[in-house]
Amino acid sequence: MVEDLWQEERAQQLQDELDRLVYRSNLLGADRRVCNWKGGNTSTKTVHRHVDGREIEVLWVKGSGSDLATITRQGFTGLRLAEVLPCFEREAMSDEEMVEYLLGTMLHPAMPRPSIETLLHAFIPHKHVDHTHPDSVVTICNLAEGKAVTQEIFGDRVAWVDYMRPGFRLAKEVGRIVRSNPQLEGVFLGSHGLVTWGSTHREAYRNTLAIINAAQAYIDERLSRRPVLGGSRCRALPDEPCRRLLAQVLPALRGAVSRNQRMILHVDRTDTVLELVNSVRGKELALTGSACPDHLVHTKYLPLWVDFDPGREGSEELKRRLVEGAERYKEEYLRYVEAHARPGDPKLDPYPRVILIPGVGMIATGPDKEAAENAAGLYQRAAAVIRGADAVGTFASMSPKDAYDVEYWPLELYKLTLAPPERELSRRVAYITGAASGIGRAAARLLAAHGAHVVLADLNAEGAQAVGREIEEKWGRGRALALPVDVTDEEAVQRSFDEAVLRFGGVDIVVSNAGVALAAPFEETTLADWERIHDVLVKGYFLVAREGYRRLKAQGIGGAIIFVTSKNAMVASKGAAAYNAAKAAELHLARSLAEEAGASGVRVNCVAPDAVISGSSIWSSRWRAERARDHGIDEESLEEFYRRRTTLGVNVYPEDVAEAILFFASDRSGKTTGCTLTVDGGVAAAYVR
Repeated sequence: MVEDLWQEERAQQLQDELDRLVYRSNLLGADRRVCNWKGGNTSTKTVHRHVDGREIEVLWVKGSGSDLATITRQGFTGLRLAEVLPCFEREAMSDEEMVEYLLGTMLHPAMPRPSIETLLHAFIPHKHVDHTHPDSVVTICNLAEGKAVTQEIFGDRVAWVDYMRPGFRLAKEVGRIVRSNPQLEGVFLGSHGLVTWGSTHREAYRNTLAIINAAQAYIDERLSRRPVLGGSRCRALPDEPCRRLLAQVLPALRGAVSRNQRMILHVDRTDTVLELVNSVRGKELALTGSACPDHLVHTKYLPLWVDFDPGREGSEELKRRLVEGAERYKEEYLRYVEAHARPGDPKLDPYPRVILIPGVGMIATGPDKEAAENAAGLYQRAAAVIRGADAVGTFASMSPKDAYDVEYWPLELYKLTLAPPERELSRRVAYITGAASGIGRAAARLLAAHGAHVVLADLNAEGAQAVGREIEEKWGRGRALALPVDVTDEEAVQRSFDEAVLRFGGVDIVVSNAGVALAAPFEETTLADWERIHDVLVKGYFLVAREGYRRLKAQGIGGAIIFVTSKNAMVASKGAAAYNAAKAAELHLARSLAEEAGASGVRVNCVAPDAVISGSSIWSSRWRAERARDHGIDEESLEEFYRRRTTLGVNVYPEDVAEAILFFASDRSGKTTGCTLTVDGGVAAAYVR
């Protein structure tokens, strides 16, 4: 049951009706069983003093694209109600006419575009109106017997309206019914959701909850009578074996659903989803169709169901079925589009947004991590609806034609045009070693600023986490994953890439940057010194590149591997033999890998900086003192010494090197591999020949 969260004392302390509308909306949005992410809309009718001193009645309604859970005053649009209401007398109104007309009634042009459901709120003759998509009500609304069940539960307290796409026709029908039946407490919209109202904010909120909970009580009673979804067909894999399985198959799946455009993946093993995929009737019901227009905009009309027996079949078989299933889904989706398309309709991505696997759960896709998580959250709601509907009666979705008309609805497509343009590295995942400081930190910040999700791998776990928090605060939830990684530990490196795959589905950019340095005369260099330097700079680069390449190759959509080498890779410095040799080995390793990886569309390039002192953990160690000693200067003079020896007379900073990494990570260098780009201010001896 949905809990009543209303606090009247708090509501009365708010400054005006718009603040109370925000409060009511936030309460409804706080429970996703009541209101989908970015779904539903709320309104209030109030008196507003115009700039000329007149008092006018204003309809405040949610603006398009906002989420009720987080909406603020700025998310609502005010419209002059006296100019909106005459629309009720019209016989018809196209979507384009309606939108154009409503824009002319707004109090201020800078307000957000009003919800497509604005006329529904205006035509209902009650002060406060809620339109939501609660699981329990959507369950009833998706029954073949939905109208009769609604009558059985509510009698003449709730009206039923057969499915109509949101817009003028639906708004007028709901308005007509409510105006003609003053005893009504709500309206059920077939294959859609719920409309309720009240004379006060509290009354509207509690009326909404009362209807939701009455429908839920009816469903719960039926659920107690029979096995849910026909009972279990298989068991869910335990978490750890499932993680191992997914780490092996997700790169191939990500590649398969990214043929048109790269996608980020999200794994969901919530109880609701596992119950559906493991049930006897799950496949049949999931492939019946979408439970709600609000869902299918983000999940598509149908999921991809991949048959799998977790007790008998392994990763290679599942990988094959996922790849084949994605291609089959694409072909079926294109036929669906061809059957219903109108002239001028765009071609949306044809690959699935939701993949269901018995024993495993759900994998959702999206242009970024947050979108993939939200698609998964919406399908959780669909799974709950399917569960309840199967207990009560016959689950029935909207028709494929109606689904197409929602998915390719010009007003929904228009919302896509309002989104900011995708950034250069949007939809990509960058794995960066040594990411807690210096060059690695600067690279993580820059790649994230250009749209990448970043995996921050560093021995300094606390430092990596701090960088991750900074990136997520600036660029959004789910954008960073911080991992403690010792690049010399093969198992640790493998685990870190598995974690990256489990979080995002794969990787696109691998930046090997973790470093250590030593300055000592050759005859004083110990074997331990030599091994320590080569462990980090050669073995570490090898392990990271190998594991990264394995995932890139499995995806089959190309990618970039970038080694941060050094000026010392091209020209030796006195008193640093171990470091010089290790950096030269990195350079040749990169060239070797470039030759092998090219056939997979994977580019391998090097960035060679010199004397990047600022923000570096290496230069804060004894390396600084050793280099000052070798050059016969004091430590405070190092920056000036290195600046003077460059051709350009400049110092090099981590941000300068990050720009070169960005170049090789992006499509700007799409036809370059096996290359070294120096970022050293000009050291003549290190010019690449």
